[in-house]
Amino acid sequence: MRNVIPPNNKKLRGTIAIPADKSISHRAIMFASLANGKSVINNFSNGKDPLSTVSVCKKLGVDIELHDEKTVIVKSNGKFLAPTEILDCGNSGTTMRMMAGILAGQSFDSILTGDDSLQKRPMKRIIEPLALMGAKITAENYKAPLNITGAGLHGIKYSSKISSAQVKSCILLAGLFADGETIYNEPYLSRNHTELMLKYMNADITGEGTITRIKKSVLTPCTINVVGDISSAAFFMAAASIIPDSDIILQNVGLNPTRTGILDVLEKMGGNIEILDKRTESGEIVGDIRIKYSDLKACTICGDIIPRLIDELPAIAVLATQAEGTTIVKNAEDLRNKETDRIFAIVNELKKLGADIIDTPDGFIVNGKASLNGGIEVETYHDHRLAMSLYVAGLICKKEILIKDFDWVDISFPEFEELMNNLM
Repeated sequence: MRNVIPPNNKKLRGTIAIPADKSISHRAIMFASLANGKSVINNFSNGKDPLSTVSVCKKLGVDIELHDEKTVIVKSNGKFLAPTEILDCGNSGTTMRMMAGILAGQSFDSILTGDDSLQKRPMKRIIEPLALMGAKITAENYKAPLNITGAGLHGIKYSSKISSAQVKSCILLAGLFADGETIYNEPYLSRNHTELMLKYMNADITGEGTITRIKKSVLTPCTINVVGDISSAAFFMAAASIIPDSDIILQNVGLNPTRTGILDVLEKMGGNIEILDKRTESGEIVGDIRIKYSDLKACTICGDIIPRLIDELPAIAVLATQAEGTTIVKNAEDLRNKETDRIFAIVNELKKLGADIIDTPDGFIVNGKASLNGGIEVETYHDHRLAMSLYVAGLICKKEILIKDFDWVDISFPEFEELMNNLM
């Protein structure tokens, strides 16, 4: 599907509720499936990625009912059954990497696969530490499909070279089934939704700084209220910050400190942000965000903040085109291992629109303030976050742009365009 984005001469005004957090929705389904009893998940994401997790858990024998558009009821005896078919994770790296940790400690064999994009993504980063725990996984060139032979696991002490919530979650979930204690250390603290939800469901898990410890545990069924996805909110924050006279409120946004790097960057750039009604839901901090247009200034983004905004960097690249000065992003080399090489993709497409931007091995450099031209077709590379970032860029172009394969936004945010239109 192609989508035409005309220049937006209107300010953004109004209030919208941000849809459910994709990362938390994945975890809610998996962990409820591992708990013995009935769990209720409120405000579940209807993105294709979380629905891939639902499909996989159903094929493992779990009773999962989509009660309505936003409520899911999970009934489980706390155990998975051997699947009778290959488990298709679709486009979801979260599904594949986290389920690999769970399935490695089961008593049956299984195969995890995905679409063409997912089959190109690196899995060595989980296969190697799982093998140290006793897991038996074979995969050609460390890429999906993953052939998992059920095996008894033992705890390990593992220091990861990268800060990745998916890798961390994979090992911690394997630790739920492993004898002894599993200790995981990472260079910088990545998003900790797994740790918070496992603790909420009474797992034997503790954390201090970048070190997390977990022991074999039985999870307690519960009610989980999923907060809004700050990664989805980021596109509206970016749009309101660069479209003159904009003033919007984003409701029910997750404010987990491991995910709020986008707020820190906007503040550093001189953004006009206010947090309202801060509270806690199911172990997660949540609040409303008011954001207004502002004259942005360039900054350098690097180091321990990168894991806290890795998914927001394409939107930040668009922000940087409208900031005075030179914005430098470093230490983000893992952005090349997402649904596509996001560094190459965002740099290439913003250049087409007239941005002064170059890529580096671990990031990009943007010289602002740039006048974006439009009048051309841009590529999404089958990447939902790139599609939405280009949509935001299109709103400030002089001429309309055509976004190829825009329907990839359905992976995480099928309501995106409707909500944006509500603010215009």
